[in-house]
Amino acid sequence: MTDTRKNDNIPHPDQKLRIAVVGIGGVGGYLAARLAKAYPHVTVVARGLRGDSIRKDGLRLCSDLAGDILSRPEKTVDSAADLAPQDLIFLCVKTYSLEEVCGQLEQGQGIGPDTVIVPVMNGMDTSDKARSYLHQGIVLDALIYIIAFAGPDYSITQQGPAASLRIGSKILEAASSVRLTSKILSGAGIDHKVSADIESDIWKKYILNCAYNIATAFYGSAIGPIRQDPKKAADFEQLVYEAYAVAQVKGIHVEKRDADAIIRRFYEELAEDATSSLQRDVQAKRPTELETFSGSLIREAGRLQVDVPVSIRMYEGLKEKIG
Repeated sequence: MTDTRKNDNIPHPDQKLRIAVVGIGGVGGYLAARLAKAYPHVTVVARGLRGDSIRKDGLRLCSDLAGDILSRPEKTVDSAADLAPQDLIFLCVKTYSLEEVCGQLEQGQGIGPDTVIVPVMNGMDTSDKARSYLHQGIVLDALIYIIAFAGPDYSITQQGPAASLRIGSKILEAASSVRLTSKILSGAGIDHKVSADIESDIWKKYILNCAYNIATAFYGSAIGPIRQDPKKAADFEQLVYEAYAVAQVKGIHVEKRDADAIIRRFYEELAEDATSSLQRDVQAKRPTELETFSGSLIREAGRLQVDVPVSIRMYEGLKEKIG
């Protein structure tokens, strides 16, 4: 008679998967902490003092959604070029570092033909760029709604009652890779949805960011003072509608009610003290994603002959401020 009882000494197949997170800022730190708590073979790419802190003390997440988590990734390496072969890689770097990180992956052993690569980053065409930089692997499309940041002690803070990923692919052949990624995220308790139209979802968030990041950085202000000033609030609305107009001409499935919902969120939902990553980077004189949130949109608008005067005015003003 065969013993069909579960053998607890046999690891679940998912527990054998090798998972890496590149970039341990707010987004990458949140994902890495939760993944490393659920899976034994998680590697993080973090250099300098941040990497030293993770090796010594682990990765600490203080999350309104998940509570306090201390994870200890199996490995911490300085560069994506140092990765051993991986099954799944989350790229969570700033967009201006994407080409460099992809170059590191190409130099090392981290990616093979079946490696699934998920850029969880800003921008409207980040995954397309990753596909152009990488000659191996299966690149998915993704975005995340989250408020998260890294503290001076290298801990990660996630604020608010929600932190949700959208994953999908514009490439039909990647459907099985989307299912695998969804399964891994579910195993780590990470809220997510598989999108039926990932390009539309990416643009809905991009339209929000084109207004939210640009307005807060241009005015050097949190959301509250912007919406209380009629002129500044009108600028915010116009930024939304300009980005929406570009999406429409591109043929993206985004409707006016989606743009209206973003503006309604601006007036009714965003916290008074809400700031943006672009605003914080400009004030701290760090490298910024201005080209992602504005430059790319303006160039696409020019190509499509769409007028975006407020976007241009704020882009030029921010370029001057950044120097």
